[in-house]
Amino acid sequence: MPPQTLRIIDANCNRISEGLRFLEDIARFLLNDAILSQQLKATRHSLVKSLSKFSAALLSERNSEGDVGVKIESVRQQQDLPSLITANAKRVEEALRVIEELAKLPEISSVLHSKDFEQARFSIYTLERMILSKVLRQDKIARLTGLYAIIDTQTLELKDEVDAASKVIHGGAKIIQLRDKHHSKGELLAIAQKLKELCHKSDTLFIINDHLDIALAVDVDGLHIGQTDLPLTVVRKELSIDKIIGCSTATLDQALKAEAEGADYIAVGSIFSSPTKTDATVIGIEGLCQLRQTVSIPIVAIGGINRDNIAQVIAAGANSAAVISAILTQQNIEQAARQLVAEIEQKTESHRESRNHR
Repeated sequence: MPPQTLRIIDANCNRISEGLRFLEDIARFLLNDAILSQQLKATRHSLVKSLSKFSAALLSERNSEGDVGVKIESVRQQQDLPSLITANAKRVEEALRVIEELAKLPEISSVLHSKDFEQARFSIYTLERMILSKVLRQDKIARLTGLYAIIDTQTLELKDEVDAASKVIHGGAKIIQLRDKHHSKGELLAIAQKLKELCHKSDTLFIINDHLDIALAVDVDGLHIGQTDLPLTVVRKELSIDKIIGCSTATLDQALKAEAEGADYIAVGSIFSSPTKTDATVIGIEGLCQLRQTVSIPIVAIGGINRDNIAQVIAAGANSAAVISAILTQQNIEQAARQLVAEIEQKTESHRESRNHR
């Protein structure tokens, strides 16, 4: 085999190994995703094993000092993490394509199979998208803490949605969800646009309940769906990869299914009897604890939560507590929100101190 061909294979073998190692470390240490990390590791080991058939010959022809490419200075621009992920994935994909083509040569085809590298390339395309989607949503997911305020238009009655949301945000809510069951699409779109602007200015997550078309039109941070809405897998395909998806669950099976299908968080409830959903199944604090021990994604507790019991749901492992009546039916919405936030923060601080003293 010509030494020049061996040098090409050697260079691209190194690109594949180095690029995959970077992606694997992102999945393992940054995303803490065992499944994704294992897939990348298995792909890397498989490719390295295939190319190791040439290892001795590749090393003998390696000439880093004489490589003209080393002397070509590249302009390095400051990059963010998503850009680095894309750059390394493209590096791997391009290297796989080079070896895929070289494997068609008669002197190589008996040792390397072009189709293997083609399949690996398409596999990396998928893994790249999975890593990027998780990284781009990671910041939003990390912000799913504290008070999750649901602006339910039916509960508000004639009160202004934007005014109510503004008061809740001033009271310390971290997430706003718009929930509507009776407005026309045109009316709902107008409300959603105003709330999106408010949340954007205040650096508050804005999530739409149920309405995928409104979520797409307004470019919100995420969509929340129930068990009878569009399937999570369908919603994920329609939303851009940086958008989070929450799913309502009431049982362990529903929670595990939502997590397996890619939900970024689950809403668990009803924790207590709820004035807004009188027919909801109550799972209690015990049910919340069981779910917390089973799923790894963030949990938003919902259902009958108020100032008297909100500390209990945080103590049981909920990342956030969703409320409707506990704020929207109160005479002073901002003060009601602030009191709930104070209860959450007090319990969170108490929990942190108890862990530090162990």
